[in-house]
Amino acid sequence: MPSAIAVPATHDALTFADPGPEAIPLTLLTSEALDAWKLAQDEAGRNWATASGFKAGIGQVLVFPDETGRPAAAVGGVGDAKARKRTRFPLAALAAKLPEGSYVIESGLPEAREDIEAECLGWLLSAYAFDRYASKSGARARLVAPDGIDRARVEAQARGEALTRDLINTPASDMGPAALQGEMEALADQFGAALQITTDTALLDENFPMVHAVGRASDQAPRLLDMRWGQEGPKLTLVGKGVCFDTGGLNLKPGASMALMKKDMGGAATVMGLAHMIMSLNLPLQLRVLVPAVENSVSAGAFRPGDILTSRKGLTVEINNTDAEGRLVLADALTYAAEDTPELVISMATLTGAARVAVGPDLAPFYAEDDDAAMLSAAGQQAHDPLWRMPFWDPYEKMIEPGVADLDNAPAGGFGGSITAALFLRRFVSEQTRYVHFDIYGWQPTAAPARPKGGAGQGARAILAALPDLLGF
Repeated sequence: MPSAIAVPATHDALTFADPGPEAIPLTLLTSEALDAWKLAQDEAGRNWATASGFKAGIGQVLVFPDETGRPAAAVGGVGDAKARKRTRFPLAALAAKLPEGSYVIESGLPEAREDIEAECLGWLLSAYAFDRYASKSGARARLVAPDGIDRARVEAQARGEALTRDLINTPASDMGPAALQGEMEALADQFGAALQITTDTALLDENFPMVHAVGRASDQAPRLLDMRWGQEGPKLTLVGKGVCFDTGGLNLKPGASMALMKKDMGGAATVMGLAHMIMSLNLPLQLRVLVPAVENSVSAGAFRPGDILTSRKGLTVEINNTDAEGRLVLADALTYAAEDTPELVISMATLTGAARVAVGPDLAPFYAEDDDAAMLSAAGQQAHDPLWRMPFWDPYEKMIEPGVADLDNAPAGGFGGSITAALFLRRFVSEQTRYVHFDIYGWQPTAAPARPKGGAGQGARAILAALPDLLGF
């Protein structure tokens, strides 16, 4: 089994710098405040700003050297109101441009503490780089934690996000089901959690038939990872899709569509990153994380179009497309989750292309009943982790009922594909179970402040912010 990833969150770069006399004072400046700031400077300062072309745009930096040429002070632009609305982490854009050193922000921070913490998180994440296969580094400018913020919470979010990114970025050659199991073992060991693993034909013995069916064609046996942490408080169960690579099965994907399929375990990576945050902060709840870890491969043992599978719940499923496999492995895991009667079940999966077409790569679509949806939407805004609610649209239920079996895993026509997938999953939790489903992308297609191109967590920070309201602690 490959060794566990050395997650960069253990590096000082993803934590706040300690305050000290060498910390460089940093002023944050909006474009609207630029003229007033210039008037307050001496002639040398005004001339330096003008000669440097400093307009206080997002990511623009003005550094004032001391007599030795080292940075003595800096001014960072955070743009105008329109630019700030379009950029999630303006401070991260500055971190990438500032010279190496530690910085203490003297003025210009947002007024709301949650906005300050989100911007500080962006700064920390600007230091992230995936360097497992080639030498890389992120921003080298360190930030001293501003007064009044919850430093531990911000750092926990940075560490959890780094774990998620590393898991997604690692190719299937080093992140198959066995390696994903190794990462879960390392996570459980770090926080003293219990981990149970059911693998290969034991999945049949323990009644996880669809997890086994999807993964049985691979050289790496399918498995269900079941981690538990915490002895008191409300029960929260996270279920993450762990398809470590998706060829599409016998309904083979085109090459271009297969190129990013190392990220098809993005749901598993995201719930593991969220679990890292929850356990780091020692939240007062009982956490369970279920990850069906499989590869959807092609071999003589692959499940076939036209097959009818019987799920753990007893519902039969007609297979009309072997490339709609994520909902199959999640179905067995969701049934198992509901048997424990948790207060809340949340599934996260890179499930449908339809969700990407609907909202693009930057928004995390989710499905929930009204009260839970309102709490999550508000928390997403607070955490700068944007969500978009989608409907559990009951009239589409008939689209997932083929007649020959209880359910169809891939309704013809493709209309409302993300909605029909969510309705399919909802069939596998009991009516008494509060259920939320996230259909995430898990990938940043172009680099942005604090978000390099590559694996990306979506929804985890919003869930973390919403948990006290969702679970009442």
